[in-house]
Amino acid sequence: MKALIIQYFSALLLFLSILHCHAAVRRYTFVVDEVPYTRLCSTKSIMTINGQFPGPTLHVRQGETILVNVYNKAKYNITIHWHGVKQPRFPWSDGPEYITQCPIQPGAKFSHKVIFSTEVGTLWWHAHSDWARATVHGAIVIYPKKGSSYPFKKPDMETPIILGEWWKKPVMEVYHDMLQSGGDPNTSDALLINGQPGDLYPCSKQDTFKLMVEKGKTYLLRLVNAAMQEPMFFSVAKHKLTVVGTDGAYTKPLTRDIIIISPGQTIDVLLEANQKPDHYYMASRVYATAVGIPYDNTTTTALVEYAGDYTPMSPPPLPALPYYNDTSASVNFTGSLRSLASKKYPVNVPRKITHRFVYTISVNSFPCPQKSCEGPNGSRLAASVNNISFVSPSIDILQAYYQGINGVFGAHLPDFPPYIFNFTGDNLPSYLDTPKNGTEVKFLEYNSTVELVFQGTNLIAGTDHPMHLHGYSFYVVGWGLGNFDPKKDPANFNLIDPPLQSTIAVPKNGWSAIRFRADNPGVWFMHCHIERHLSWGMDTAFIVKNGGPPNTHLLPPPPDMPRC
Repeated sequence: MKALIIQYFSALLLFLSILHCHAAVRRYTFVVDEVPYTRLCSTKSIMTINGQFPGPTLHVRQGETILVNVYNKAKYNITIHWHGVKQPRFPWSDGPEYITQCPIQPGAKFSHKVIFSTEVGTLWWHAHSDWARATVHGAIVIYPKKGSSYPFKKPDMETPIILGEWWKKPVMEVYHDMLQSGGDPNTSDALLINGQPGDLYPCSKQDTFKLMVEKGKTYLLRLVNAAMQEPMFFSVAKHKLTVVGTDGAYTKPLTRDIIIISPGQTIDVLLEANQKPDHYYMASRVYATAVGIPYDNTTTTALVEYAGDYTPMSPPPLPALPYYNDTSASVNFTGSLRSLASKKYPVNVPRKITHRFVYTISVNSFPCPQKSCEGPNGSRLAASVNNISFVSPSIDILQAYYQGINGVFGAHLPDFPPYIFNFTGDNLPSYLDTPKNGTEVKFLEYNSTVELVFQGTNLIAGTDHPMHLHGYSFYVVGWGLGNFDPKKDPANFNLIDPPLQSTIAVPKNGWSAIRFRADNPGVWFMHCHIERHLSWGMDTAFIVKNGGPPNTHLLPPPPDMPRC
C-alpha cells in the first residue's frame, strides 16, 4: 500500500509539473532518415536528423524543459541521448539503448522530455544506438537564465565547431565488420569540422567551413568532439584561444595556443580577431597513444576569414599542432582546467565520502576457436571495467529495475580491481587479458557521496579513455600518470576549484579521480566515449535509489516508451 501511495504521488507530481510548464515548453521535431551526402569525391546515404549533417542546434535557457518528438523513418533502430543533461529524476528520456530504453524501431516515434537544470554553456545530443552517432549528432546551446549574464565579456558572435569523422563506407558496415572480425575497426577516411573535411582532402575545398570575422571583435566557439574514436587537438593559426567553459559549466579563463578535446567533451573558447586581416586555418587532428593501433593521420581544416579589402595569403597559415602521441601536451591542458569557485559560481565538492571505488578500465581479448579472429594472436578484442566486459541485456535495465523484473542485470560490479598487478607495466601476463562477461551495475543510496578513481591499464594496448557518466556532472579532483597510490595521491587532490565535467579523459597508463553526490535517482550509464571501447564492453551503470520524500523519487515513465 505504501508503495502504491508513493507511486501515485510521484505520478501526480509529474502531471502537475507538465501542467505547470505546458505553455512554456518548446517543442522540436527530429525526423531520422537516410539521405545522400557527398564527401571525398563519392556519395553515400547517411542517417541524419531533418536531413542535416551535422544535425540542428538546439537553443535553450538554463533550467528550461523542452519536448523533442523523434520519428524514425530510417531502416535502423535509433535512440537519442542528451549528452551532459542531467535529466533530474527522469532517466526515461536519457537515451542509451538497452540501458534506459529500448530503441525506437523503424516507423516508430518517441517524445523525449529533456529537462535542463544547472547546465549552462555548450552540450550536445547524439544517437546512442550502435554507431549511428557518427552522423546523428548536433550541438545544444544553453544560455544563462533571463536577467543573468556570462562571467566573461559577452562575445560579438558565436558558432558551434563540431569535430567528427567520415568513412567512405557506410558506418554501420564498418561497425558490423569490426564485430564479425573481432579486430579493430577500419580507420576513418577523413576528419571533419562542421561536417566538412577541408582544403587538404580531395574534392573538398569548395565546401570548407568558413568563419567570417571582423577585426577587433570576439567570437565564442562552442567546440564539440563528436568524433567516434580519438581525442583531437585543435588550434587556429596565429590566434590564441581562451577556454571559459567545459561540459556545460563555466571555468576560470585559460588561454592556450592548442586545445585537446576528447570524444564526448564540449569546450567553450573565446577567439579574439586581433590579427592582420587575412585568411587563417583552424585545424584539428587526432591524438592517438595506443602503440601499433592504426589511426586517421589526416588533418581537417576550416577557414577564419577577416572582413576587408585585401589579397589573402596563399595558402593560408596552418597552426602547428602537437605530434600525434604527445601525452604531455594533452595532460598539461586537461590538468589546467579549473572551476570559477566564486561567490556567484561556487563549487560543492563532497568532503565526507560514503563510497570509495577504484575501477580499472582495460582493453582486453577473448580467445577464438583456432585463433580465427583478427585481434592479437587470433583473439577477439574486448574491453572491461574492473575485469567485467559489459553485455547489453534484451530489455532495458531501467524498465527491469522499475518493474522489479529479475534476471536482467546483476549488482556484482567489484568496488576495487579483482586482480592487483602493476596496472601500467609492460609485458603483463597474458592471463590478465581475458575478462568476464556480465551485465553488472552498482547500486548507490540516495544522497551518498562517491569518490571514484579510474585506473587505466596497459593490457593489450594502453591508451586514453574519455569516461562519461550520464545523469551527473562530477568534480575532477585529481589525475596522474602511472598507478594510483591511495596513500599518497589523495593528499594532492584539488578540493578548492576542480573542474565540473561529465566526461573526463583518463590519460594513457594513468588515472583520474572524480567525486559526486548521488542525488539523482534512476539508472545512469557510464562508459568510455571511444566508440569501439563502448562496443567492446567498457561500460557499466549506477542505479541510484530513491530518497525519502516523494521529490527525491524516480518519476514514472511516459506512456509512449518504445517497446522492446
